[in-house]
Amino acid sequence: MSTKAVAIVGGGIAGLAAALCFARKGISTRIFEKSAALEEVGAGLQLTPNVTCILDQLGLLPALKELWSEPDVVALASGLTLKRLGSVPVRDTAKTRWGAPYAVLHRASLQRVLANAVMQNPLCALTLDQQVESPDAQVLRDPCSGKRPDLLIAADGVWSRLRNFVAGGPDVTFSGNIAWRMTIPQHQAPAFIDRGTVTAYLAPKAHLVTYPLRETESINIVAISSGVDASEGWAAQAGAEQRALLEKSFHGWNSAIRDMLLKAENPTFWPLFEAGVGRWHNDKDLMLIGDAAHAMMPFSAQGAGMAIEDAYELANLVAALPVEQALAQFEQQRSARIAMVRKRGNLNKFAYHAAGPFRIGRDVLLRLRPPASFARDLDWLYGYRAPT
Repeated sequence: MSTKAVAIVGGGIAGLAAALCFARKGISTRIFEKSAALEEVGAGLQLTPNVTCILDQLGLLPALKELWSEPDVVALASGLTLKRLGSVPVRDTAKTRWGAPYAVLHRASLQRVLANAVMQNPLCALTLDQQVESPDAQVLRDPCSGKRPDLLIAADGVWSRLRNFVAGGPDVTFSGNIAWRMTIPQHQAPAFIDRGTVTAYLAPKAHLVTYPLRETESINIVAISSGVDASEGWAAQAGAEQRALLEKSFHGWNSAIRDMLLKAENPTFWPLFEAGVGRWHNDKDLMLIGDAAHAMMPFSAQGAGMAIEDAYELANLVAALPVEQALAQFEQQRSARIAMVRKRGNLNKFAYHAAGPFRIGRDVLLRLRPPASFARDLDWLYGYRAPT
């Protein structure tokens, strides 16, 4: 193993997971996070079996199981009538069919578990309040030897500064979609909300996902529709203009859903940006992972999952190969995987937001489709394991 020291820029889910994956291979890492405190934005997060199997290998499942919920079912329903259109059981199926749990929890809970594990690991070091915008930044050098790290990992998100140092790197563009994220106390949730289910409610040009958050005794709600560009601001508090857009986007939906959305307190307003196809490394010692490499739409609920897969596979390759060879092989195998997930996300978007005859046909097909067929369709995604 030629790689001894790795620097990671970004202390979010991607960066923390990468540090733990490298430590598992005996490689030390230093993480540099620009924020003065680790504060994960957003709300709920779905962890599918392709991800929880990695978290299990990192020894994190006992801590996570104290915080997460394992839903009985993932369901699709009409946002107009609330009638269920199709479903797949996941509580038992996830473990028997895909070999690991399917769970939901708050993003901050996952980050906290990852951060605690990092701080307890002697091979990991975390520095907060440290902005890094260049691979040549002096802070990246070893404080004792003055040497540059063998590998620099950019886990600094969709607005990555280090991506500028990768020739032919991905461009980031507005997706044309807006997400509103909010939570409501479980005891105030409308009667139609099933507390044991992840449910996606579908209607023309918009959809809404709900599921329980055990740690906060709340219901997580993500509402997504077509929107307008609102700059780089993430998780901006929804003001009057954004709330008006929310009301307009879900006009015509079932009245119980509309009332729930309009009464929710402190929703956040997220313009959704995505990274296009491009190179992820500089052929030498800089690699992009997670949203810095391939920020994608949440239509497959795999954003965090792909970042954790990235971390695991990159550590495996770097531990086994010279850095340059590892970077090339990582990009090759991960770009194929990401392309498949993007394709599925695009298909989901078309199906979720279908209108007119397409919506009618979709509803008929979903009602006729048995749960076992839904499960088989997810084998390639949830049953994925990293190449060895």
